Amino acid sequence: MRITGAVLERSGAAAPFADSPPFTVGEVDLDPPGPGELLVRIEAAGVCHSDLSVVDGSRVRPTPMLLGHEAAGIVERLGTDVGDLVVGDRVVMTFLPRCGNCEGCRADGRLPCEPGSAANGAGTLVGGGIRLHRTRADGEREAVHHHLGVSAFATHAVVSRTSVVRVDPDVPPEIAALLGCAVLTGGGAVLNAARPAPGAPVVVVGLGGVGMAALLVARALGHPVIGVDAVPAKLALARDLGAEEAWEPAEAMARGIHSPSVIEAAGSARAFETALALTAPGGTTVTVGLPAPDARASVSPLTLTAEARTIIGSYLGSAVPERDIPRYVELWRAGRLPLERLVSSHITLGGIAAAMDRLAAGGELRQLIVFDTPTPDPTRKD
Repeated sequence: MRITGAVLERSGAAAPFADSPPFTVGEVDLDPPGPGELLVRIEAAGVCHSDLSVVDGSRVRPTPMLLGHEAAGIVERLGTDVGDLVVGDRVVMTFLPRCGNCEGCRADGRLPCEPGSAANGAGTLVGGGIRLHRTRADGEREAVHHHLGVSAFATHAVVSRTSVVRVDPDVPPEIAALLGCAVLTGGGAVLNAARPAPGAPVVVVGLGGVGMAALLVARALGHPVIGVDAVPAKLALARDLGAEEAWEPAEAMARGIHSPSVIEAAGSARAFETALALTAPGGTTVTVGLPAPDARASVSPLTLTAEARTIIGSYLGSAVPERDIPRYVELWRAGRLPLERLVSSHITLGGIAAAMDRLAAGGELRQLIVFDTPTPDPTRKD
Protein backbone atom coordinates (compact mmCIF):
# COMPACT_ATOMS: atom_id res chain seq x y z
CA MET A 1 0.00 0.00 0.00
CA ARG A 2 1.02 3.60 -0.51
CA ILE A 3 1.43 5.74 2.61
CA THR A 4 2.69 9.24 3.42
CA GLY A 5 5.70 9.55 5.68
CA ALA A 6 8.67 11.70 6.70
CA VAL A 7 11.87 10.02 5.51
CA LEU A 8 15.21 11.18 6.92
CA GLU A 9 17.59 11.28 3.96
CA ARG A 10 20.82 11.86 5.92
CA SER A 11 22.06 12.30 9.46
CA GLY A 12 24.14 15.21 10.63
CA ALA A 13 22.44 17.89 8.55
CA ALA A 14 23.25 21.49 9.44
CA ALA A 15 20.86 23.24 11.81
CA PRO A 16 18.46 24.92 11.60
CA PHE A 17 16.86 21.90 10.00
CA ALA A 18 13.98 23.96 8.64
CA ASP A 19 16.49 25.74 6.36
CA SER A 20 18.35 22.64 5.23
CA PRO A 21 15.56 20.10 5.60
CA PRO A 22 16.97 16.59 5.91
CA PHE A 23 13.47 15.11 5.48
CA THR A 24 11.45 14.20 2.44
CA VAL A 25 7.74 14.14 3.23
CA GLY A 26 5.95 12.13 0.59
CA GLU A 27 4.73 8.76 -0.57
CA VAL A 28 6.39 5.51 0.49
CA ASP A 29 5.42 1.93 -0.27
CA LEU A 30 4.54 -0.21 2.73
CA ASP A 31 4.52 -3.98 2.31
CA PRO A 32 1.83 -6.09 4.03
CA PRO A 33 2.62 -7.46 7.49
CA GLY A 34 4.52 -10.71 7.61
CA PRO A 35 4.16 -13.48 10.20
CA GLY A 36 4.00 -12.06 13.71
CA GLU A 37 3.46 -8.52 12.41
CA LEU A 38 0.54 -6.12 12.06
CA LEU A 39 -0.49 -3.05 10.09
CA VAL A 40 -1.33 -0.03 12.25
CA ARG A 41 -2.98 3.21 11.19
CA ILE A 42 -1.12 5.88 13.15
CA GLU A 43 -3.37 8.21 15.15
CA ALA A 44 -0.78 10.24 17.09
CA ALA A 45 3.02 10.36 17.18
CA GLY A 46 5.31 12.32 19.50
CA VAL A 47 8.59 14.03 18.61
CA CYS A 48 11.33 12.86 20.97
CA HIS A 49 15.05 13.49 21.50
CA SER A 50 15.72 9.95 20.27
CA ASP A 51 14.42 11.14 16.88
CA LEU A 52 16.50 14.32 17.08
CA SER A 53 19.63 12.33 17.91
CA VAL A 54 19.37 10.54 14.57
CA VAL A 55 18.73 13.80 12.71
CA ASP A 56 21.74 15.60 14.22
CA GLY A 57 24.01 12.57 13.95
CA SER A 58 24.43 11.85 17.66
CA ARG A 59 23.02 8.37 17.04
CA VAL A 60 24.31 6.63 13.95
CA ARG A 61 21.53 4.88 12.09
CA PRO A 62 21.26 3.70 8.47
CA THR A 63 19.51 6.08 6.09
CA PRO A 64 17.16 6.65 4.43
CA MET A 65 15.05 6.02 7.52
CA LEU A 66 11.45 6.77 8.35
CA LEU A 67 11.65 8.22 11.86
CA GLY A 68 9.20 8.25 14.77
CA HIS A 69 8.98 5.78 17.63
CA GLU A 70 6.48 7.17 20.18
CA ALA A 71 3.00 6.57 18.84
CA ALA A 72 -0.42 4.97 19.08
CA GLY A 73 -2.78 3.74 16.44
CA ILE A 74 -5.48 1.34 15.31
CA VAL A 75 -4.82 -2.19 14.10
CA GLU A 76 -5.99 -2.51 10.50
CA ARG A 77 -4.55 -5.86 9.46
CA LEU A 78 -2.96 -8.86 11.17
CA GLY A 79 -0.20 -11.05 9.85
CA THR A 80 -0.24 -14.77 10.47
CA ASP A 81 0.63 -15.95 13.98
CA VAL A 82 -0.99 -12.91 15.64
CA GLY A 83 -3.94 -14.34 17.53
CA ASP A 84 -4.33 -12.08 20.55
CA LEU A 85 -5.29 -8.84 18.79
CA VAL A 86 -8.19 -7.97 16.51
CA VAL A 87 -8.68 -5.38 13.81
CA GLY A 88 -9.85 -2.18 15.47
CA ASP A 89 -7.75 -2.53 18.63
CA ARG A 90 -5.90 0.57 19.79
CA VAL A 91 -2.23 -0.15 20.46
CA VAL A 92 0.69 1.72 21.99
CA MET A 93 3.96 1.42 20.08
CA THR A 94 7.09 0.72 22.13
CA PHE A 95 10.56 1.36 20.77
CA LEU A 96 12.24 -1.83 21.96
CA PRO A 97 10.66 -5.07 20.74
CA ARG A 98 11.09 -7.99 23.11
CA CYS A 99 11.56 -11.51 21.79
CA GLY A 100 10.75 -12.96 25.23
CA ASN A 101 13.46 -15.62 25.02
CA CYS A 102 16.89 -13.97 25.30
CA GLU A 103 18.89 -13.24 28.45
CA GLY A 104 17.83 -9.59 28.30
CA CYS A 105 14.16 -10.46 28.18
CA ARG A 106 14.58 -12.77 31.16
CA ALA A 107 15.99 -9.90 33.28
CA ASP A 108 12.55 -8.44 34.15
CA GLY A 109 13.14 -5.22 32.22
CA ARG A 110 16.62 -4.53 33.57
CA LEU A 111 18.33 -5.40 30.28
CA PRO A 112 17.28 -4.67 26.68
CA CYS A 113 16.20 -7.47 24.39
CA GLU A 114 19.24 -8.66 22.44
CA PRO A 115 17.54 -9.39 19.08
CA GLY A 116 15.41 -6.25 19.49
CA SER A 117 18.47 -4.08 20.07
CA ALA A 118 20.27 -5.61 17.09
CA ALA A 119 17.25 -4.97 14.83
CA ASN A 120 16.97 -1.38 16.06
CA GLY A 121 20.61 -0.75 15.22
CA ALA A 122 20.22 -2.26 11.76
CA GLY A 123 17.01 -0.37 10.99
CA THR A 124 14.91 -3.51 10.52
CA LEU A 125 11.97 -5.11 12.24
CA VAL A 126 12.84 -7.65 14.90
CA GLY A 127 12.57 -10.52 12.45
CA GLY A 128 15.15 -8.85 10.19
CA GLY A 129 12.72 -7.67 7.52
CA ILE A 130 12.16 -4.24 6.00
CA ARG A 131 8.60 -3.40 4.95
CA LEU A 132 9.23 0.17 3.71
CA HIS A 133 10.40 0.88 0.16
CA ARG A 134 10.33 3.59 -2.48
CA THR A 135 11.25 3.98 -6.12
CA ARG A 136 14.25 6.20 -6.81
CA ALA A 137 14.52 8.62 -9.71
CA ASP A 138 16.55 6.02 -11.63
CA GLY A 139 13.69 3.54 -11.30
CA GLU A 140 15.42 1.30 -8.76
CA ARG A 141 13.50 0.09 -5.70
CA GLU A 142 15.15 1.30 -2.50
CA ALA A 143 14.69 0.09 1.06
CA VAL A 144 13.70 2.67 3.68
CA HIS A 145 14.88 1.66 7.14
CA HIS A 146 12.65 1.38 10.18
CA HIS A 147 13.29 3.54 13.24
CA LEU A 148 13.36 1.51 16.46
CA GLY A 149 10.92 -0.96 14.99
CA VAL A 150 8.15 1.63 14.66
CA SER A 151 8.60 4.41 12.01
CA ALA A 152 5.60 6.37 13.21
CA PHE A 153 6.07 9.64 11.30
CA ALA A 154 3.68 8.24 8.72
CA THR A 155 0.04 7.51 8.17
CA HIS A 156 0.59 3.77 8.67
CA ALA A 157 3.25 1.40 9.98
CA VAL A 158 3.95 -2.31 9.91
CA VAL A 159 5.40 -3.44 13.23
CA SER A 160 6.16 -6.61 15.12
CA ARG A 161 3.56 -7.86 17.57
CA THR A 162 6.28 -7.53 20.21
CA SER A 163 6.43 -3.77 19.57
CA VAL A 164 2.86 -2.99 20.68
CA VAL A 165 0.70 -3.11 23.77
CA ARG A 166 -3.08 -3.05 23.49
CA VAL A 167 -5.00 -0.40 25.46
CA ASP A 168 -8.73 0.06 25.94
CA PRO A 169 -10.66 2.44 23.66
CA ASP A 170 -11.21 4.95 26.48
CA VAL A 171 -7.48 5.84 26.37
CA PRO A 172 -7.26 8.69 23.83
CA PRO A 173 -4.58 8.39 21.14
CA GLU A 174 -2.70 11.45 22.44
CA ILE A 175 -2.40 9.83 25.87
CA ALA A 176 -1.67 6.39 24.45
CA ALA A 177 1.20 7.71 22.32
CA LEU A 178 2.98 9.20 25.33
CA LEU A 179 2.82 5.88 27.16
CA GLY A 180 5.16 4.26 24.65
CA CYS A 181 8.27 6.35 25.30
CA ALA A 182 8.09 9.37 27.61
CA VAL A 183 6.10 7.61 30.31
CA LEU A 184 7.74 4.19 29.99
CA THR A 185 11.18 5.81 30.18
CA GLY A 186 10.68 8.59 32.72
CA GLY A 187 8.08 6.82 34.82
CA GLY A 188 10.03 3.58 34.73
CA ALA A 189 13.13 5.34 36.05
CA VAL A 190 11.12 5.97 39.21
CA LEU A 191 8.95 2.87 39.32
CA ASN A 192 11.45 0.21 38.26
CA ALA A 193 14.95 1.59 38.75
CA ALA A 194 15.05 4.08 41.65
CA ARG A 195 12.24 2.45 43.64
CA PRO A 196 12.18 5.17 46.30
CA ALA A 197 10.84 4.36 49.75
CA PRO A 198 7.22 5.38 50.34
CA GLY A 199 6.97 9.16 50.67
CA ALA A 200 10.70 9.71 50.02
CA PRO A 201 11.67 12.72 47.89
CA VAL A 202 12.77 12.39 44.27
CA VAL A 203 14.91 14.86 42.32
CA VAL A 204 14.53 15.00 38.52
CA VAL A 205 17.38 16.59 36.55
CA GLY A 206 16.30 17.54 33.03
CA LEU A 207 12.68 18.55 32.55
CA GLY A 208 11.97 17.60 28.97
CA GLY A 209 9.23 15.17 28.05
CA VAL A 210 10.89 12.21 29.79
CA GLY A 211 11.86 14.21 32.88
CA MET A 212 8.39 15.67 33.24
CA ALA A 213 6.92 12.20 32.88
CA ALA A 214 9.19 11.08 35.72
CA LEU A 215 7.95 14.02 37.78
CA LEU A 216 4.30 13.16 37.11
CA VAL A 217 4.73 9.48 37.90
CA ALA A 218 6.66 10.23 41.09
CA ARG A 219 3.89 12.60 42.20
CA ALA A 220 1.24 10.01 41.29
CA LEU A 221 3.05 7.52 43.53
CA GLY A 222 3.07 9.96 46.44
CA HIS A 223 6.63 11.29 46.33
CA PRO A 224 7.55 14.97 46.76
CA VAL A 225 9.59 16.08 43.74
CA ILE A 226 12.29 18.68 43.15
CA GLY A 227 12.81 19.62 39.52
CA VAL A 228 16.15 20.82 38.10
CA ASP A 229 16.64 22.37 34.67
CA ALA A 230 18.50 25.25 33.05
CA VAL A 231 15.37 26.58 31.27
CA PRO A 232 13.30 28.89 33.53
CA ALA A 233 10.04 28.18 31.71
CA LYS A 234 10.41 24.47 32.46
CA LEU A 235 10.98 25.22 36.14
CA ALA A 236 7.72 27.17 36.21
CA LEU A 237 5.87 24.32 34.52
CA ALA A 238 7.39 21.79 36.93
CA ARG A 239 6.02 23.79 39.86
CA ASP A 240 2.65 23.95 38.11
CA LEU A 241 2.71 20.15 37.69
CA GLY A 242 3.25 19.62 41.40
CA ALA A 243 6.98 19.90 42.07
CA GLU A 244 7.64 21.04 45.62
CA GLU A 245 10.64 23.03 44.38
CA ALA A 246 12.29 23.73 41.01
CA TRP A 247 15.75 25.20 40.56
CA GLU A 248 18.47 25.76 38.03
CA PRO A 249 21.41 23.38 38.55
CA ALA A 250 23.70 25.88 40.30
CA GLU A 251 20.88 26.97 42.60
CA ALA A 252 20.03 23.39 43.52
CA MET A 253 23.61 22.64 44.47
CA ALA A 254 24.02 25.93 46.35
CA ARG A 255 20.98 25.07 48.44
CA GLY A 256 22.59 21.80 49.48
CA ILE A 257 19.84 19.61 48.05
CA HIS A 258 20.55 15.91 48.54
CA SER A 259 17.96 13.27 47.74
CA PRO A 260 17.96 9.49 48.16
CA SER A 261 16.66 9.16 44.57
CA VAL A 262 17.80 11.32 41.65
CA ILE A 263 16.70 10.81 38.04
CA GLU A 264 18.89 12.20 35.25
CA ALA A 265 16.79 12.66 32.10
CA ALA A 266 18.69 15.36 30.18
CA GLY A 267 21.11 13.16 28.26
CA SER A 268 24.27 15.20 28.89
CA ALA A 269 27.46 14.60 30.85
CA ARG A 270 26.99 17.83 32.79
CA ALA A 271 23.46 16.83 33.82
CA PHE A 272 24.77 13.43 34.94
CA GLU A 273 27.39 15.13 37.11
CA THR A 274 24.71 17.41 38.55
CA ALA A 275 22.53 14.41 39.35
CA LEU A 276 25.42 12.74 41.17
CA ALA A 277 26.10 15.89 43.16
CA LEU A 278 22.45 16.05 44.27
CA THR A 279 22.32 12.42 45.40
CA ALA A 280 22.48 11.83 49.14
CA PRO A 281 24.93 9.37 50.75
CA GLY A 282 23.45 5.91 50.40
CA GLY A 283 21.26 7.17 47.58
CA THR A 284 20.64 6.08 44.00
CA THR A 285 21.29 8.02 40.80
CA VAL A 286 19.31 6.72 37.82
CA THR A 287 20.35 7.87 34.37
CA VAL A 288 17.89 7.47 31.50
CA GLY A 289 19.20 10.26 29.26
CA LEU A 290 21.10 9.33 26.09
CA PRO A 291 24.13 11.63 25.66
CA ALA A 292 26.38 11.63 22.61
CA PRO A 293 28.49 8.44 22.40
CA ASP A 294 31.72 10.38 23.00
CA ALA A 295 30.41 12.26 26.08
CA ARG A 296 32.42 11.73 29.26
CA ALA A 297 31.59 12.57 32.89
CA SER A 298 33.78 12.81 35.97
CA VAL A 299 32.98 10.44 38.84
CA SER A 300 34.82 10.02 42.14
CA PRO A 301 35.13 6.29 42.91
CA LEU A 302 36.02 7.18 46.48
CA THR A 303 32.71 8.98 46.93
CA LEU A 304 30.82 6.00 45.55
CA THR A 305 32.53 3.71 48.04
CA ALA A 306 32.69 5.97 51.08
CA GLU A 307 29.11 7.15 50.74
CA ALA A 308 27.68 3.81 49.56
CA ARG A 309 26.24 5.34 46.40
CA THR A 310 24.49 3.43 43.60
CA ILE A 311 24.38 4.44 39.93
CA ILE A 312 21.83 2.72 37.71
CA GLY A 313 21.62 2.94 33.94
CA SER A 314 18.01 2.47 32.88
CA TYR A 315 17.05 1.92 29.23
CA LEU A 316 13.36 2.41 28.44
CA GLY A 317 12.85 2.88 32.18
CA SER A 318 13.80 -0.78 32.82
CA ALA A 319 10.26 -1.45 31.63
CA VAL A 320 8.31 -4.51 30.74
CA PRO A 321 5.73 -2.68 28.60
CA GLU A 322 2.97 -5.30 28.87
CA ARG A 323 3.24 -5.07 32.65
CA ASP A 324 3.87 -1.35 33.12
CA ILE A 325 1.60 0.38 30.60
CA PRO A 326 -1.62 -0.91 32.24
CA ARG A 327 -0.42 0.49 35.56
CA TYR A 328 0.11 3.94 34.06
CA VAL A 329 -3.31 3.73 32.42
CA GLU A 330 -4.92 3.07 35.79
CA LEU A 331 -3.12 6.04 37.35
CA TRP A 332 -4.35 8.20 34.45
CA ARG A 333 -7.92 6.92 34.79
CA ALA A 334 -7.82 7.72 38.51
CA GLY A 335 -6.90 11.33 37.73
CA ARG A 336 -3.49 11.00 39.35
CA LEU A 337 -1.39 11.10 36.18
CA PRO A 338 -2.33 14.14 34.01
CA LEU A 339 -0.35 13.10 30.95
CA GLU A 340 -2.12 15.60 28.72
CA ARG A 341 0.00 18.27 30.40
CA LEU A 342 3.05 16.88 28.62
CA VAL A 343 1.73 17.94 25.20
CA SER A 344 3.28 21.32 24.46
CA SER A 345 2.06 21.72 20.86
CA HIS A 346 0.56 20.00 17.84
CA ILE A 347 2.27 19.90 14.46
CA THR A 348 1.70 18.52 10.99
CA LEU A 349 3.86 15.93 9.31
CA GLY A 350 5.15 18.64 7.00
CA GLY A 351 6.39 20.64 9.99
CA ILE A 352 8.71 17.93 11.27
CA ALA A 353 11.99 19.74 10.45
CA ALA A 354 10.93 22.90 12.31
CA ALA A 355 9.75 20.71 15.19
CA MET A 356 13.25 19.26 15.48
CA ASP A 357 14.66 22.80 15.69
CA ARG A 358 12.28 23.71 18.51
CA LEU A 359 13.12 20.51 20.36
CA ALA A 360 16.86 21.17 20.02
CA ALA A 361 16.35 24.68 21.42
CA GLY A 362 14.79 23.21 24.57
CA GLY A 363 11.45 24.93 24.17
CA GLU A 364 9.17 21.89 23.91
CA LEU A 365 8.10 18.89 25.96
CA ARG A 366 6.12 16.82 23.49
CA GLN A 367 5.08 18.00 20.07
CA LEU A 368 2.42 15.67 18.71
CA ILE A 369 1.46 14.86 15.18
CA VAL A 370 -2.23 13.96 15.21
CA PHE A 371 -3.33 12.30 12.01
CA ASP A 372 -6.80 12.75 10.59
CA THR A 373 -9.13 9.85 11.25
CA PRO A 374 -10.38 8.59 7.88
CA THR A 375 -13.91 7.60 7.09
CA PRO A 376 -14.04 3.80 6.82
CA ASP A 377 -14.05 2.54 3.24
CA PRO A 378 -16.26 -0.56 2.97
CA THR A 379 -14.71 -1.45 -0.41
CA ARG A 380 -11.15 -1.56 0.87
CA LYS A 381 -9.64 -5.04 0.52
CA ASP A 382 -6.13 -4.59 1.99
